[in-house]
Amino acid sequence: MKRKSSRRLVPTRRVVDRVVVPVLAALVLLICGRTAAQEQSITLVSWGGAYARACEKGFIERFERETGIEVRMEDYNGGLAQVRAQVDVGNVYWDVVDMELPDMVRGCDEGLLVPIDVDDLAPGSDGSQAADDLHEDAITECGPTNLYYSTVVVYNDARIGASKPTSITDFFDLEKFPGRRGMRRSPLVNLEFALMADGVPPDEVYATLDTEAGVGRAFRKLDSIKDRIVWWEAGAQPPQMLADGEVVMTTAYNGRIFNAQVLERQPFVIVWDGQVLDTGGLVIVEGTRNLEAAMEFVRFANTARSMADVGRYISYSPTRRSAMDLVSTHAETGVAMSPHMPTSPDNARRALHNDWEWWSDNGEEMNERFSTWLAK
Repeated sequence: MKRKSSRRLVPTRRVVDRVVVPVLAALVLLICGRTAAQEQSITLVSWGGAYARACEKGFIERFERETGIEVRMEDYNGGLAQVRAQVDVGNVYWDVVDMELPDMVRGCDEGLLVPIDVDDLAPGSDGSQAADDLHEDAITECGPTNLYYSTVVVYNDARIGASKPTSITDFFDLEKFPGRRGMRRSPLVNLEFALMADGVPPDEVYATLDTEAGVGRAFRKLDSIKDRIVWWEAGAQPPQMLADGEVVMTTAYNGRIFNAQVLERQPFVIVWDGQVLDTGGLVIVEGTRNLEAAMEFVRFANTARSMADVGRYISYSPTRRSAMDLVSTHAETGVAMSPHMPTSPDNARRALHNDWEWWSDNGEEMNERFSTWLAK
């Protein structure tokens, strides 16, 4: 009987080259690819507070899960100064910024932002092309805006007394409603409020501001309450000012007040008369080192689902037509969202639509005049 050989089969160099090396290479690529995805991140600069939380819950957490890209969030109070400084010195460390429309337009014109073609965005939930799904005033050369919000007058019902404010005029009436007022430290919206309170119809506000006499009229109206104004800069401040009794009334972003009403049970009441309806969106800073990831994030944020999901956490209306049908109730409380949206017919009856072209053309001059007025 022949004895079985105990010699082991040793693979030849050719076998190693043909089988083992490709397998090892594939493993290396797989591991490196996963590591790169896990380590990739972008910096998103936004407005903080309840709005930032709505974005996190609405789409950011889902984006991170689906792409492996980490989104690091920072807060700011708006404007182009920091973006301009980063681009000018070639040291861009903000990737995506949540901007008000006038800043989006001005920043795009100055070459501070990356152009984004809306035709590259996902279709609507009804299959319509993005350019048709988006409202016309939401489209810019550097990307679309993704929500409508408004600045409104708000009071604390527990502190106001028997007589209740019902109009923008009441905000400026210190005799009828004595006490301090909260206002954002900016000419934006305040000039419009001042003129409407002085009797200018909403559809004539910007024609009035186009004249020197009209601008002077707005500042004189602000003069009438200047020594009773408490200035705010961050959107989280007005609800706290009302809750603490620091002010009797304040201007505020409608979504911040909605969250205080629904989640914190605060007795705040919105005066929709004279609301200034605005829009904003996500832009990419020119010179970012994370352009591909930033672009992927912006595309993701501008889907109908993402817009609608933000609208289920805070009462800001989506700018896609097909997204509005996806917004029903508040994600955490079940409260119907439609009555709290600034674009709902009842709330928008006396709304003023912010003229972003006017502010893009006149914003810097108005900022300078406002700063001079504050210093007097």
